[in-house]
Amino acid sequence: IKPGETIPVDGIILEGETSVDESLITGESLPVLKGTGDAVTGGSLNGEGAVIIETKAIGAETVLAKIIRFVEDAQAKKPAIQKLVDKVSAIFVPTVLFIALLVTIAWGLIDGNWQMAILRGVAVLVIACPCALGLATPTSLLVGTGNAARVGILIRDADALETVHKATMIAFDKTGTLTEGKPELQRFESILPEDEFLRIAASLQAGSEHPLAKAVIQKAQDRNIRYRLADKVKTIPGGGLSGSVDGTQYTLASTVYLKSHSLPHDSESIAAWENEGYTSSLLVTEREVIGTLGFRDQVKAESSAAIKALHDLHMNVILISGDHETSVRNLAKELGISGYHARANPEDKARIIQNARQAKEVTIMVGDGINDAPALAAADVGMAMGGGTDVAMQTAGITLMNSNPLLIADAIDISKRTYAKIKQNLFWAFFYNVIGLPLAAFGFMSPMLAGGAMALSSVSVVCNSLLLKRWRPRRV
Repeated sequence: IKPGETIPVDGIILEGETSVDESLITGESLPVLKGTGDAVTGGSLNGEGAVIIETKAIGAETVLAKIIRFVEDAQAKKPAIQKLVDKVSAIFVPTVLFIALLVTIAWGLIDGNWQMAILRGVAVLVIACPCALGLATPTSLLVGTGNAARVGILIRDADALETVHKATMIAFDKTGTLTEGKPELQRFESILPEDEFLRIAASLQAGSEHPLAKAVIQKAQDRNIRYRLADKVKTIPGGGLSGSVDGTQYTLASTVYLKSHSLPHDSESIAAWENEGYTSSLLVTEREVIGTLGFRDQVKAESSAAIKALHDLHMNVILISGDHETSVRNLAKELGISGYHARANPEDKARIIQNARQAKEVTIMVGDGINDAPALAAADVGMAMGGGTDVAMQTAGITLMNSNPLLIADAIDISKRTYAKIKQNLFWAFFYNVIGLPLAAFGFMSPMLAGGAMALSSVSVVCNSLLLKRWRPRRV
């Protein structure tokens, strides 16, 4: 497999070293170092090294094919929510028909005026005509979903809207959901002046497409630092870069590489940085360590407030990520999330959700990648970030178009209000029937008057649903 090529099959590396972009599978933006004996997944992107791999799985047996099967199986097993109005109508309609027939026969037998008896039976049918009952649910859903769409909450089906307000547990993916999904150079230390250190680091990486290289170049550009491509730049497969800047040979690499090649390194300092959640690289010469670069995926500005809003709703919040333990643990601590699962593959994520459902939790899964699709399908409600993959958005019942996690609490809120309107509408529909049916049955209401009352009940249901248009998100 040449540098930059997509790995076509699942396999094991026989020769060579490289870094592999596995974001398609794990959702994590940083490439993973791979060497002889390491497993690689079909669909992932080979980095800067050429490798020879032994094929272990093709076609339906690959990890990607299994993810697709997980999504299909989870969607097939998801139970359809029985609409409340359907349950009511199944009893209400035959009951009204029986009452109308009974009223007609009773009045005909009592006073012998079958014409009047038929009119009273018709009045019962007209006043009980379930127009308001039929409008109760769709009008509320129409206004609720329309209002949600205006603030960037797209609801694919009514089941999701009716279920999300009942949720007791919400699980988040990390990268691209609670974080921005791309590494930033957030910390650096050097024996050189800061701008000089960044100039050297940017010069070494000016021709690289690696996410960490882009982060360094972006930082240099933000500080208006002039740099040019270093001389004799050599890519170190799975390790970093080396090259000459102003006549001095530098190496920018991980501690593992530097240690294995007997180059200067500072293992203790790097360990401390990584315990704080940083991915670190060292810039060294043959004689000394020049400086350290610390990269971290930036947490979205809204994430902390979003988690707090969910805690205020008494939700059990957990974090599920394919990233390493330290990174996941630090993010969970920063955002106040008590439960987390690290190094979780797509199958693991789906299994965690399924176990929660078996424990009688009503679950929401929030994600943005192909690797999240099985869990999105397995959850009672899947929520996808609008900036994510098409697979995630097709699998989820709700899509947050501007990828703002604060909208999750708003989606729950509009769900509660919409469901409350449905119940209010059903109450008013039955209220008219409870008042009108006896009046029609005992001859106090003609078919014409019954028709007017029936129309009034429909209008009141529609007007009550339209009150949902006054809903506003807590903030957008």
